[in-house]
Amino acid sequence: MKKTINLLLLTGFIISFATACGDSKPEVNKVAIMESAKKVFAKLPSQMPGSENDTPEKIALGKKLYFDNRLSATDKQSCNSCHSLDPGKAGVDNLKTSPGAKAGTIGTRNSPTVLNAGFQFSQFWDGRAKDLKEQALGPILNPIEMGMSSAEIVTEKLSAIKEYKEAFAKAFPDNPKVTWDNIGEAIAAFERTLITKDRFDNFLSGNPKALSDNEVLGLKVFMNKGCTTCHIGALLGGNMYQKMGLYKPYSDTTDMGRFDVTGNEAEKFMFKVPTLRNIALTAPYFHDGGSPTLEDAVKQMSEMQLATPLTPEEIKLVVTFLGSLTDKELAKANTKK
Repeated sequence: MKKTINLLLLTGFIISFATACGDSKPEVNKVAIMESAKKVFAKLPSQMPGSENDTPEKIALGKKLYFDNRLSATDKQSCNSCHSLDPGKAGVDNLKTSPGAKAGTIGTRNSPTVLNAGFQFSQFWDGRAKDLKEQALGPILNPIEMGMSSAEIVTEKLSAIKEYKEAFAKAFPDNPKVTWDNIGEAIAAFERTLITKDRFDNFLSGNPKALSDNEVLGLKVFMNKGCTTCHIGALLGGNMYQKMGLYKPYSDTTDMGRFDVTGNEAEKFMFKVPTLRNIALTAPYFHDGGSPTLEDAVKQMSEMQLATPLTPEEIKLVVTFLGSLTDKELAKANTKK
């Protein structure tokens, strides 16, 4: 009788233990992973470099210019056309490459996000612009983008508009004219306000509950597999150039990247490492928009840049982590869609 009771108790214990194990997940040491992350990443600063000289008038003018189609030759294209700040948009148009102002024209590179762009060490995929001001002026005169024929034509066009004459006078009291330089400075001032706030920064600030278990596990994979070789700092990118196809050639071998700017053979196929902030909303990916989904982008990166292919489960976890880099308000807006 005693043996029977003991056997029943043991059987019950085994069943209970097996059931518990089946329903439980491995414990995630969020605090330890958080401390490791703090050594590699940083919170986004509350202000962008150069913003100390920005005024409300200058920012308001820059915003007006950013959304104005009259900065294009056909009055059909604005900065916002390719770098959309419309509700729920993350500073991109979500197209492989963007159509130009003139019918039939199409860009050759994917439009990168304008959000947090002023924190980057250079602008454009090939780094040909040193700052936001220089970047803002480039597309206006680009024949495949906004198509204006000269800076003089742009300033003459805006000078003929009363509201702009008044707005420039308020924004630049020391030089109250519509000038090419002031156009770029005003747009840059507005873009310096485009700083996002996400849950990952809350996590880095010491709140382990800001991320889910799976997001933290994805962060762990991200760090352990070597993604942080390039994607580091406050932007998780945007602070170096890297060869596209480090261990395995990328499918597009026509775009030479940084080489077209410098002529340096060593910089063939080198591109600026993109920021991963808000990456879940900026598909398609890569400089040519050649990767349609974030899952595909992570898979390709692990193969081409790390020579360490990730498993499907690891890819899923990394993608889950990357979702925590989405601005909170943008995340809400896209959840409602």
